[in-house]
Amino acid sequence: MATTNTTAFALMLALLAQPVLSQTTEEPPATEGVTADAPTADGLSMGVETGGNDGVGSTYTAATFEAWEQRCVRTASGIDPCQLYMLLKDQEGNNVAELTMFSLPKGTEGPAVAGATFIAPLETLLTAGMGLQIDTGTPKAYPFTFCTQIGCVARLGFTAEEVDQLKKGANAVITIVPYVAPDERVTLTASLKGFTAGLQAVDAANDAADAAAAPAEAAPADGATEAAPANE
Repeated sequence: MATTNTTAFALMLALLAQPVLSQTTEEPPATEGVTADAPTADGLSMGVETGGNDGVGSTYTAATFEAWEQRCVRTASGIDPCQLYMLLKDQEGNNVAELTMFSLPKGTEGPAVAGATFIAPLETLLTAGMGLQIDTGTPKAYPFTFCTQIGCVARLGFTAEEVDQLKKGANAVITIVPYVAPDERVTLTASLKGFTAGLQAVDAANDAADAAAAPAEAAPADGATEAAPANE
């Protein structure tokens, strides 16, 4: 089971980059092999419809829970692993950061039982880290792990007690510091409405994905028969 849990967990990580990568500039796809449509009288092509980006490895929103989304990665089996996702906005309504949450595979050694990935803009002061406070609870600080072209990433772990606080809470307040204004704080509020139902849906989807990915028990090869007991 450990192998299948790891596989599902790796697939879930694909959710991290997909939403933000859609905002980056990519090279246009090669047109080699595209069949030309019949030109108009003035020689203009009207284009040929192509398939959408809905194949294996693509992401989609399976359900919404208030401000949270259940985002999943398509697999060949059709039983897809998921994460709980939220797009965080500032007080002016600008898209600022992304937060994804997931339970860790069963049997994972503690103390963390759940994890989260937070993506901040590249203009974030990394040495200040990110702050997180659940309602009036004790604030905690988390370091940024690495940066890529899509942003800077902090990877968070939550104990069972902290997950319970998230389920019972009203808001999680996240703070980051702009690189160009180190004396200022950007406050982002993540509503916890729908969090419990969303995490339950994600856990159920991932349990199903793990079960589907589990290798079948070894069976005798085709045509093979069990050896007859030796004559005593």
